[in-house]
Amino acid sequence: MTASAPTTHLLYLHGFRSSPRSMKAQKVAARVRQRHPGVTWWCPQLPPSPREAMALVTQGTANWPRNTMAVVGSSLGGFYARWLALQTGCRAALLNPAVFPARDLAKYIGEQTAWHDPQERFFFQPGFVGELRTLEADIARLSPQHPVSPGRQFAIVAQGDEVLDWREMQAFCAGGALRLLPGSDHAISDFDEHIGALFDFLAVAS
Repeated sequence: MTASAPTTHLLYLHGFRSSPRSMKAQKVAARVRQRHPGVTWWCPQLPPSPREAMALVTQGTANWPRNTMAVVGSSLGGFYARWLALQTGCRAALLNPAVFPARDLAKYIGEQTAWHDPQERFFFQPGFVGELRTLEADIARLSPQHPVSPGRQFAIVAQGDEVLDWREMQAFCAGGALRLLPGSDHAISDFDEHIGALFDFLAVAS
């Protein structure tokens, strides 16, 4: 996909304990509906198993055109988006992406609640950490074979992120276009100020 190729199919991947109801997912969805109604949009609820999540996404996008599809991912979804981009060659936008999720999520093994509905509960199993390690190994293996360029990857990284280390995120996103925020937070609460840059990168078809 060249920098000017319009995105006709757009996938959004939410983060850990999140959902399609997240603030950023809702804002991206609304902008697609309002300004790009012809674009195929998909923001699935991802299962807690990383292996099952990537199987769902891989199957759901199997018939999408590789040269005009793109993926946006936030936090753990940003890690997943990087993995999918390496698998398919599609354009990817990473929003405060998780870099070492196997390390960081190991402490969350057990019952968890969903951010947007505390009544929703799921169990993060020990085996899921191993599944994340497998995906991390895939990224490490494939990354040298598929160099990143500013036209293929865009990232928004907040130095004020209270959950993830911005230096690790910056290194993870090396080679692509980077919008480094001097403050902000993990949720990118000032997302309205940056959504235009995201859509400029995606060059979403009208």
